Amino acid sequence: MSSRFLSRLRLRWLPLLCMALLIVGLPVGCSVLQHKERELVFRIEPGTASWYSGLPRAVQEFELKPAGFKPGQNIHGWWYPADNKDAPAVLYLHGVRWNLTGQLFRIEQLHALGFSVLAIDYRGFGQSHGDLPSETTVYEDARAAWERFQLLQPDPSKRLIYGHSLGGAVAIDLAAELGKQTPLPVRGLVIESTFTSLADVAAAVANTSLPVRWLLSQKFDSIDKIADIHMPLLVVHGLDDRYVPPRFSQQLFEAAQEPKRLLLVPGASHNNSMSLAGRSYRQALDNLMQAKMPTQVVTHSTGRSGES
Repeated sequence: MSSRFLSRLRLRWLPLLCMALLIVGLPVGCSVLQHKERELVFRIEPGTASWYSGLPRAVQEFELKPAGFKPGQNIHGWWYPADNKDAPAVLYLHGVRWNLTGQLFRIEQLHALGFSVLAIDYRGFGQSHGDLPSETTVYEDARAAWERFQLLQPDPSKRLIYGHSLGGAVAIDLAAELGKQTPLPVRGLVIESTFTSLADVAAAVANTSLPVRWLLSQKFDSIDKIADIHMPLLVVHGLDDRYVPPRFSQQLFEAAQEPKRLLLVPGASHNNSMSLAGRSYRQALDNLMQAKMPTQVVTHSTGRSGES
């Protein structure tokens, strides 16, 4: 069987799990089903990706062990500094299945565009040790990476957050949290090949009308957070993506505030929009770095920042 068929087959189990959860409805059954759901969501491949041929010499490996981690847990990451010491930097958040070794080709593309790149594996991926990941833990790991990222690139105007696929949902969650701060500590957000919510993409792939949103424990509800990022936004999606329908990126774009840009790449799949878009991608990133920052006001009654 092809890997594509197997991946789609695994995704079809999500709505079936939801139905089982609805039928069983028992505490023990729920716990077991939620664990299985997380296994199916993250689908971690052990070892290194088959196309990985080693790290570039300039990449610096590091470990993060925040105070709240259990003994033996860590976040493993890479820092790939640009040749220009004053270059803007990208915090890279990947999706499911492949660890950093499967992401290097895209990290190298960002580096070739002149960016320094900090990339992490969430706990449970690659050399990051920990329990089976969950929505909560990957959000925590992104925040831990952000703390290191600020030290490596101290200029907020030269910081970008990038998320691919499920990493886009992680990036949106982090950006929405940072969007509450005044002034903004980040220049902008780039999301590629991502979705409105995990329930939406599971229902689309499985072609089901089950009430998936109500039943999944892992929500990744980006559509409810995207309006709160309050920073320049670039949304990218390949028009030939057979895993995540491009309409989800269009919906996220429509729900977001200005300044924003949608880059739909003809012929691109789930993984190659950056390479196929070429100059258009580079121009979109340049425009993001030059976009006028939204003016923020702080609403003291809620403690949240908004766009005036």
